[in-house]
Amino acid sequence: MPRFEPHPHRRPALIAGASSGIGAATAVLLAAAGHPVALGARRADRCEELAETIRKDGGEALAHPLDVSDSGSVARFVSAAASALGDPEIVVSGAGDLGAERVHELDSEDFAAQLQVHLVGAHRLVSHVVPGMVARARGDVVLVSSDVVRAPRTRMGAYVAAKNGVEGMARALQMELEGTGVRASVVRPGPTMTGMGMGWDAETTGEVLQEWVRWGLARHPYFLRPDDVAAVIAAVVATPRGTHLTLVEVQPEAAVTRPAAAEPAAVSGGEGEGEG
Repeated sequence: MPRFEPHPHRRPALIAGASSGIGAATAVLLAAAGHPVALGARRADRCEELAETIRKDGGEALAHPLDVSDSGSVARFVSAAASALGDPEIVVSGAGDLGAERVHELDSEDFAAQLQVHLVGAHRLVSHVVPGMVARARGDVVLVSSDVVRAPRTRMGAYVAAKNGVEGMARALQMELEGTGVRASVVRPGPTMTGMGMGWDAETTGEVLQEWVRWGLARHPYFLRPDDVAAVIAAVVATPRGTHLTLVEVQPEAAVTRPAAAEPAAVSGGEGEGEG
């Protein structure tokens, strides 16, 4: 007998932050793998557009408004998803945006607001979904973090604090869930081309990039695409039961550079050469 029953063929997935970027790409990949997906975000119209596309492609999808900073909104999203698609087997927490303020210039209420979305919002999803997973003795929780945990970036102090909190919470959650059949995983993307930060003006963007270069945080100009990170999330939840990918960091690969072709050695016609 196997140590663990295999994953069900059909695994309903809840995706927070599904209106764009990594969340939207993850929804498409999981739906293509045969899993029903519940798409949640404040921009519910975009979620509905994506859900319609998924359904046209033969997938099963539900769009529902979701504000992870509001406990009532999270409860309604989870309830609607379970009623329409079945008990959740997968939850992906990736909602949020970020500002570009320095820590000492950021209003404390704005600082707390970012923690409410990135950290407390992730906990709201966990608290509403994981008890049911534990009762069923299976499930996957994926918390989308950031490489700012390993290498903090300037002008992102609230985001850095929130993602450190997410990973700390995840480590405690992993310990508490050990032996329950439920896996909690952290996916930690590096620089990714999403909508986050796209609201910055050109001057702010230039200042931020210059600071990152000065601190050695921009080795090359390549960014991950949302599909790249989504592929990792899909792989994490598809890992056979009995294997737990606790932390996966994803970084953009630099462009391939090839050494210049070596010049052919010069052939000398010196005196005596070639004589027997």
